[in-house]
Amino acid sequence: MASSATTAYVARDLAARGLGTLRPMPIEPVAGSFDSPVAVTLGDDVADRACPLFIGRVVRGVKNGPSPDWLQRRLKAIGLRPISALVDITNYLTYDRARPLHVFDMAKVTGDLHVRLSRPGESIVALDDKEYRLDDAMTVICDDAGPEAIGGVMGGLHSGCTDETTDVFIEAAYFDPVRTAATGRKLRINSDARYRFERGIDPAFTRDGMEMATRMVLDLCGGEASSLVIAGEVPDTARDYDLRTDRIETLVGMTVTPDKQQRILTDLGFGVTHDGGTFSVSVPSWRPDVQGEADLVEEIARVSSLSQLESQPLPRPRAGVAKATLTPMQKRVANARRALAAQGLNECVTYSFIGSDEAVQFGGGDAALKLENPISSEMSDLRPSPLPGLMAAASRNRARGFADLALFEVGSGFLGAEPGEERIVAAGLRLGSSASRDWTGARRAVDFFDARGDVEALLGALGAPVDRMQTDRTVPEWLHPGRSANFRLGPKNLIATFGEVHPKVLAAFDLSGPAVVFAVFLEAIPFPKAKTRARPALERTNLQAVERDFAFVVDARTEAEAIRKAVQSAEKALIDGITVFDVFDGAAAAAQFGEGRKSVAISVRLQPKDKTFTDEQIEAIGSKIVASVEKATGATLRA
Repeated sequence: MASSATTAYVARDLAARGLGTLRPMPIEPVAGSFDSPVAVTLGDDVADRACPLFIGRVVRGVKNGPSPDWLQRRLKAIGLRPISALVDITNYLTYDRARPLHVFDMAKVTGDLHVRLSRPGESIVALDDKEYRLDDAMTVICDDAGPEAIGGVMGGLHSGCTDETTDVFIEAAYFDPVRTAATGRKLRINSDARYRFERGIDPAFTRDGMEMATRMVLDLCGGEASSLVIAGEVPDTARDYDLRTDRIETLVGMTVTPDKQQRILTDLGFGVTHDGGTFSVSVPSWRPDVQGEADLVEEIARVSSLSQLESQPLPRPRAGVAKATLTPMQKRVANARRALAAQGLNECVTYSFIGSDEAVQFGGGDAALKLENPISSEMSDLRPSPLPGLMAAASRNRARGFADLALFEVGSGFLGAEPGEERIVAAGLRLGSSASRDWTGARRAVDFFDARGDVEALLGALGAPVDRMQTDRTVPEWLHPGRSANFRLGPKNLIATFGEVHPKVLAAFDLSGPAVVFAVFLEAIPFPKAKTRARPALERTNLQAVERDFAFVVDARTEAEAIRKAVQSAEKALIDGITVFDVFDGAAAAAQFGEGRKSVAISVRLQPKDKTFTDEQIEAIGSKIVASVEKATGATLRA
């Protein structure tokens, strides 16, 4: 059905269903008793499409006042407030016949009326008592002094009717749906006229609508009507589509005989001619929504009643289990959600749109990522990652008394507005403490290592080579520069960013720390090259492993990761594990080892392959480890 559901459309639908008979209302033209003193011209920039038809006439000697009770009751029944007879008539026809109109007070119109595109810098105070700035793409109705109405959207306050109005000019025009919608959105005006014009009204009904409006004005307000002023012509909307009679069954699954199909379309106002197994269907001017064969099928199906449809299982192409349809990346996203939930984080689903201030905090806010028509000021930008949404969710929950939070989301982050300039990010946040309050004293504040642990657990679950990850400190500005890091595979492939949130970002979200976050870029993780369903062979040995502890005195700025890498490179085949179990730093370490020095103790697990280690072999491996660390970090073995 057409988008503006009027009484005519409803009556025609009921008649097509067999519920009564359609009785078209006769419309008698009003004979003008004098020539209109107001002429109308269409500018070259609107006559072809923006406003191809404009009909008007003057009615002089009217008496404006309250509308009769029957009209007021009908308007109140649909939620409208009666204003005056002239205004109520236009509102009534807008709803009853999908025919928006406007009435100008002739005493306030200067000269003739002109329909054209607006000019930059022009403005108008509309009937809602607000001033609107116009650009060069809006249709306006002007008199010799300037704009008096925004075409298809709203009339102007200056020429609006009051109780003192005696002479009026009634306007009925056809305005382009696309331009009307664009104008309404730019000016943020939601009016009954815009609602109907942008969805498409019947251009052929423009003259009849004028005659109905004139008749109601004369009956309710009195007066004398002029002859019509017509500028332009009714736009040609004629179009025909072929309808195969078997398409109702193949497309919808309903069986409707050809005779019934023809009757339904005819009752709905379509012209139908039969040619073998195909109908040639002409579409009436009041159905701009019908644009092809599928729309004709829909008309027949809905009038026949979709309740007749019976559910049918889809045929299986062959016996057996269907092949998996998920892509490798879709499987990875599902596995990421499971892995993060297993880490004790709660999943969130936030909007892809965030506020400009939130976007800037996390490296977004570019002009290309701003929405032209945002839902609200809090959803004006595409998010650079899910982290701003998680921070906002944490702020709302903290304000409601939830002190300790662990949240995650797997979703899109946008680097640009073009296709392909987005990435899938697994983001997480921990805020407050790592455990609830308990008498054992296990409660502690979350820190960098909580975020790193979440990242490593996720990467391990996704099959990423965690042991080959490289760590660096070139982190974005929203992370604490001394308590954050990146994981990379090679110098250019950024896999993850994690660490403590910068204090200024916490303050921007009205949060107090500590808080740690992470962002893992799922598309950057390489997929395994070997496409085999078999797991690699399990390697086990019955030879006992050996653990040796080493304590190194290093520069206080040396990271334990550098020591771990140096140890691993000393004997890759035999070293099975490396653990940092003690760090001795601060003033006490400076007093013992010298200013700017610290001690890092590690435990190295050695696993023999062929035979048990001898003492000489263990000593040799230990010497290689010490030499490798000394060369890489300048460390000395602690005595």
